[in-house]
Amino acid sequence: MKNFKKMLPYLLIDAVAFYISPKLMIDTGSAMFLLLLVIPLICLFTALIYSYKNNFSWAYPILVMVLFVPSVFIDYNDSAFIYTFIFGGISLIGSFIGKLFNKYK
Repeated sequence: MKNFKKMLPYLLIDAVAFYISPKLMIDTGSAMFLLLLVIPLICLFTALIYSYKNNFSWAYPILVMVLFVPSVFIDYNDSAFIYTFIFGGISLIGSFIGKLFNKYK
């Protein structure tokens, strides 16, 4: 529970990216820009900063994946389900990079 409280601000940033940014999609180009560039960068940086400040946790990328699943059914269609694993993988990579930086801090 203590670790979850530390994760909460970073997960909230991810939640804003997952649930608010689709409202900014005007056409297919803006949707692809958000899904392929903006949201992955947000996932990467939040995971990196969380892992740098609080050390590595397997729970963080898993929670990012769980957090994105309802968004698939609310804002996208079933074909966007693959992004669940993509965003989880990107968060995992960011967590590993943050862990490496944490070692040298």
